[in-house]
Amino acid sequence: MRRTTLAAALVLASAAAPSGGQDRPDPMTASIHRPDELAWKDGPPSLPPGAKIAILEGDPTKPGPFVFRAKLPDGYKVPPHTHPKPERVTVLSGSFHLGMGDKFDPKHAAELTPGTYGTWPAGMKHFVWVEGETVIQFHGDGPWQIHYLNPADDPRNRK
Repeated sequence: MRRTTLAAALVLASAAAPSGGQDRPDPMTASIHRPDELAWKDGPPSLPPGAKIAILEGDPTKPGPFVFRAKLPDGYKVPPHTHPKPERVTVLSGSFHLGMGDKFDPKHAAELTPGTYGTWPAGMKHFVWVEGETVIQFHGDGPWQIHYLNPADDPRNRK
């Protein structure tokens, strides 16, 4: 009985002892991101100029889960493109228009209003534009990437 108690005490003590990862954040700490406190930065070079993003969780450029918000100015457009992983989007404000296909055709698009959540599979050809300043939230598994159907539409090719 004493050996069992001693063994249990050693296991508990080793679990509670520092493991060298003391700089690691406490996994039991809440991560809160209030809208008025977000750190908005210019969007990545893969998006047309004008987008601002705020990373809420993870790193969208690396493998693993991520959450980020994008703030898009009135009239912002993203030409037809695909993603190698499913895309998950929640519209938080503004008017987000989503069209499917390989040509930018506003007649073949749906308006997604605040509160709308949408997901579409990897490889689906789509395009977007917004009316009014629009904030959307993306979440998924990184790395997040965008591939334009027409290479001339890719902002990374304009230098």
